[in-house]
Amino acid sequence: MSTANHFYRCRRETASLVRLALPVCGAQLAQAGMSASDVIMSGRASATDLAAVSVGASLWVPLMLLMTGTLMGVTPIVAHRAGAGDFDQVRGKVHQALWVALVLGCLSALAMTLGARAIFQLMQIPADVAGLAIEYLSAVAFGIPAVALYQALRAFSDGMLHTRPALWMSLVGLAVNIPANFLLIYGGPGLVELWGDDIPTLLQQLPALGALGCGIATAISMWAMCLGMVWYTTRSRAYAPVSLWASPTPPRWKDIAELLYIGLPIGLAIFFEVTLFTVITLLVAYLGEITVAAHQIALNVTSILFMLPLSLSMALTVRVSNRLGAGNMAEARFVAWNGIGVGFALALLNSLLIWLLAAPVVSLYTNNVEVRTLAMSLILLAMLFQISDSLQVNLAGALRGYKDTRVVMGITLLSYWFVGLGCGHLLGRGMDSTFASLGIYGYWIGLNAGLTTAAGLLAWRLWRVSRQRSAKNAVYLH
Repeated sequence: MSTANHFYRCRRETASLVRLALPVCGAQLAQAGMSASDVIMSGRASATDLAAVSVGASLWVPLMLLMTGTLMGVTPIVAHRAGAGDFDQVRGKVHQALWVALVLGCLSALAMTLGARAIFQLMQIPADVAGLAIEYLSAVAFGIPAVALYQALRAFSDGMLHTRPALWMSLVGLAVNIPANFLLIYGGPGLVELWGDDIPTLLQQLPALGALGCGIATAISMWAMCLGMVWYTTRSRAYAPVSLWASPTPPRWKDIAELLYIGLPIGLAIFFEVTLFTVITLLVAYLGEITVAAHQIALNVTSILFMLPLSLSMALTVRVSNRLGAGNMAEARFVAWNGIGVGFALALLNSLLIWLLAAPVVSLYTNNVEVRTLAMSLILLAMLFQISDSLQVNLAGALRGYKDTRVVMGITLLSYWFVGLGCGHLLGRGMDSTFASLGIYGYWIGLNAGLTTAAGLLAWRLWRVSRQRSAKNAVYLH
């Protein structure tokens, strides 16, 4: 193939990948906006309400990500069948995912409501914060089954190469969440402060529910997204070949086992990553409030930038699965490695954005000079792991397209918890007889080590899996 033809092929594939990824990125940012509005608006109610929402979220968000990550296994299954043109089998696969989503949603809701008190006692959360956090979680729990059903339908839509509905529904959730937060957190007093005494007396008498109101608003927005996705998949012609809602399919254990075989390792891999950052935040608490604040700011800024490679990773799963379903192993391999190249370019862009915008962005978070200075040094250190972070998430996305998820889970566990946390804790705390403590910098160096290890091992795995598939296909064709 000539250089010009290869360049044209790369450009065409990159355009297809970006078209899929941009709506995913918008959806991720909209969902991040919901979390930000919860924190900001509950913080204006009181410090106790903010603490309750933050503590409650630290419990339900990792659990939700484990659940929704598991349901992400629907995407490669659907994309593979769609690529092969087997639309008759797609409906049954999605119905099994909905059964699994319903069970996981209900179990997660029960775990949140029944286990919260014991966990908060173990964490030694102050009684007033724990009480409000339990109320907040009890309200959020009503929305967890809706999140599970929404995720199953979103994964189906993504697998059908339609990623825009996820963006639209996330915007619906954000549009519901913000006014519902205002109405339920601040109640009548908040409405009077905003609009004066001209509002109806009935509205003035609404109670200010604080953290509980935030939980109710979150549950309402979850159901709005779920029902919106149900309505859209019912009405849109884009899903006509599947006839998703034509007739229900009873539980089929073989299909459920296939989903859990592919999806559960995805959920666990995401869970390992999220809980790693939670544990590091707890481990650095001894360094004082200045360090913790700077650490949180740096994590928040880098997590927003991470939405770009994460969205590309999710789109890459769809593209690789679709090409595999069409039986074109060589094209699937090209799609995978081209996507990795796009991810590398995106990492360089992220590093440039950090270099140019870190200072003004950090100034939006705090006026404290000490916090700002430390946060800046951490964010600039984060420039070092932008490449490895982008590569590892996109390599994992490509491997999910190959339905190779168990090894990815093992690599994630080894890289994050043994290399990342192990090195970070060792460097952060130091060894008296060998080297001094590096404090917060040690933990961030550990994160760099963990992400780089993950990127290297996942690259090896993708090279091996894609090569084996291409070789088997070549033998079969001959």
